[in-house]
Amino acid sequence: MKKFTCAADIGDWRKAVKEALEIKANRFAYSELGRNRTLMMIFFNSSLRTRLSTQKAAMNLGMNVIVLDVNQGAWKLETERGVIMDGDKAEHLLEAIPVMGCYCDLIGVRSFAGLTDKNADYEERVIEQFIRYSGRPVFSMEAATRHPLQSFADLITIEEFKTKERPKVVMTWAPHPRALPQAVPNSFAEWMNMTDYDFVITHPHGYELDPSFTGRAKIEYDQKKAFEGADFIYAKNWSAYTDPNYGKILSTDRAWEVTSDKMALTDNAFFMHCLPVRRNMIVSDDVIESPQSIVIPEAANREISAQTVIKRMLESL
Repeated sequence: MKKFTCAADIGDWRKAVKEALEIKANRFAYSELGRNRTLMMIFFNSSLRTRLSTQKAAMNLGMNVIVLDVNQGAWKLETERGVIMDGDKAEHLLEAIPVMGCYCDLIGVRSFAGLTDKNADYEERVIEQFIRYSGRPVFSMEAATRHPLQSFADLITIEEFKTKERPKVVMTWAPHPRALPQAVPNSFAEWMNMTDYDFVITHPHGYELDPSFTGRAKIEYDQKKAFEGADFIYAKNWSAYTDPNYGKILSTDRAWEVTSDKMALTDNAFFMHCLPVRRNMIVSDDVIESPQSIVIPEAANREISAQTVIKRMLESL
C-alpha cells in the first residue's frame, strides 16, 4: 500500500477487518516490522485521538516517530502555487515536502478543509502534494474531504458490535455552533457504501452531501422516521456542501439533537460519534453515558485502524 486516502485504498473490506481484529488480538506480533523505520506525522490542524492512536500504532510496530506541528514548531508554509511570497509564510510546501521525505520512511498528514473554496478543498491540494513530491508512502490523518482512519475504525467497531448480519446504520446530522467540514460524514458514507448494510443518512434540507460519497444511501429528511428500527446511530455535524452555501451553517435547530426519546425509536441501537462531541447539542448526556454508547471502544479502535494501515505500508517498502 503506497497511499491511504480513501475507502478504495483498503481493498477488500472484509479482509481488512479480519486483519485488523487479528492485530487487535496481538498488537505486538509485528513489532520488528518497523525497526529502524521512521514515521513522520505532520499536523496542519489540532488533534487528540488521531495523534495519540497513530503514534501508538507506529510504536506497536517498532517504529520511530517524528511529530511536526506545522503551525507551532515550523516555518509557516505556503500551500498554493503562483503566489508572491511576500507575507508571513517563509517556506513553500514544494521545498518542505521533499525535505521531510528525506527524514522518514512513511508520512501521515492531517490538513482540514478551509471551507471557503470548494474546488481547492475537493481537489485535496495539500495531501496530493505530499503524495506527489515526498517520495514516500502517504496516509491521511484527515484531509479536506475524508477521514479514512476514523471510518475504518468505525467499520471495525460496527463489525464487533453488530447482532445481525445486515444491520441498519443511520448517520444523522446534529447541530453545532461552528461550521465543520464534510470530511467525516463523506468518509463514513463512503465506507458504509462498501458494505451491504442498510445505510440511511438523515439531515435537514440544505445539508445534502456530495452524491459521489452518499452513493446508494437512502436520504431521509425526517430524523425520527430514519431512526425507526436502527441498529447503529452515528451522529455528526457538517456544514453545507452545495453552492452557494458551501461551508456555511444553515441551521442550529436543537430539535436534531440525539436524545433518549429518539433512541427509543431504534432497535436498541448503539450510539456512535467520532469525538470530540458537544454534549447536549449533538447528543444528550443520558445517551452518550448509556450502556449503548460505544464512543470509547470506537475511539480505541483508532489505534487498530492506524496499525493495520501502517503495517501494510511497511510491508510495501
